[in-house]
Amino acid sequence: MRILYFHQHFSTPKGSAGTRSYEMARRLVARGHQVTIVCGSYSAGKTGLTEPFSNGCRRGVVDGINVIEYDLAYSNRDGFFKRSTTFLLYALRCVGLVFSEPADLIFATTTPLTAGIPGIAARLFTRKPFVFEVRDLWPELPKAMGVIRNPVILRAMGALEWASYHAAHRLVALAPGIAHGIEARGISSDKIAVIPNGCDLDIFSAEVQPWRPDGVTENDLLAIFTGTHGVANGLDAVLDAARELKRRGRNDIKLALVGDGKLKPALQKRASQEGLTNVIFVDPVDKVRLAGLMESADIGMQILANVPAFYFGTSPNKFFDYIAAGLPVLNNYPGWLAEQITTNRCGFAVPPENPLAFADALEQAAGDRSSLVQMGHNSRELAKASYARNTLGNRFVEWLESAATPNRI
Repeated sequence: MRILYFHQHFSTPKGSAGTRSYEMARRLVARGHQVTIVCGSYSAGKTGLTEPFSNGCRRGVVDGINVIEYDLAYSNRDGFFKRSTTFLLYALRCVGLVFSEPADLIFATTTPLTAGIPGIAARLFTRKPFVFEVRDLWPELPKAMGVIRNPVILRAMGALEWASYHAAHRLVALAPGIAHGIEARGISSDKIAVIPNGCDLDIFSAEVQPWRPDGVTENDLLAIFTGTHGVANGLDAVLDAARELKRRGRNDIKLALVGDGKLKPALQKRASQEGLTNVIFVDPVDKVRLAGLMESADIGMQILANVPAFYFGTSPNKFFDYIAAGLPVLNNYPGWLAEQITTNRCGFAVPPENPLAFADALEQAAGDRSSLVQMGHNSRELAKASYARNTLGNRFVEWLESAATPNRI
């Protein structure tokens, strides 16, 4: 089967972005399918293509995957207008490929929500099956966060969401709450598969060079956050906890924020103004380098803003990387991941917007290293038992194959 796979922010493990699409495409190829990934140029990603663009596009083969990359640069530091323009230009170019590129199945994954536009076109004008993967509920999340307030834009996004769901022959949801949100739009549950982000056990069990950021000693407790520094991440919560730890004199507990994003300069400025020397900012790293950091870290921080829509409606890459590496997880919001941590005893679930509880958990971890080791072991066992990439990848491949059968509609 020839699969046309639309993901604007595609990256291989050589980038610092999530690699779900790369891993799923590799498993499709291993099953004998031909996969063509169509993407833009993402500041945090690396597609594996290095030749110059010609007429705004370049093509090549990366690890058996055909890759079409458009010269449409995107960064999470971009403003709303620039991001929106980039999203629409990408979607329009992808619509053209629906009609010109040989394919037996169309697959598109968010974000952005505009990724659904080529799938809608495929459903309206061709007989090709369309599978839509939903990583976040839009416009529910930006509306809940208050980042988009314009009612016209919100209505347009709601209409695009509805059309994308109803155009799809099958859907993939990355979290239970996402599946419920899709059902609420009138989609039958038998058309939805919940396939969360997975654990790359091969990457995080390989021999790596452990390392710690400058300023962190071997005796310090090192808690790390790895990912985007944006509004949704609510990383002021980490600085609030750092301020409380400083007040308590716990200079032996270091909090490292690894990555980039629109709010990173503001976070750095705040840390400097408040003298939070226990907070260390680290530039983005690729997966291999990340594995080395996780080998040396003591805790992974799963942090999000206190937005109820996040509680059951997200499937963060970093959580699955942490448990794949055998790290205990400190989570600061309720929901399905907090339940996983509590049930499997693989970390700490603290209330949102509570720096005292956040600091208490870190002090407890620093004071009982043997329990911390057991939590890390439990994390790794959870990764292997429930979230191994190979297991989830097989489910993904089978779900797409089922969409291509004659009784798919």
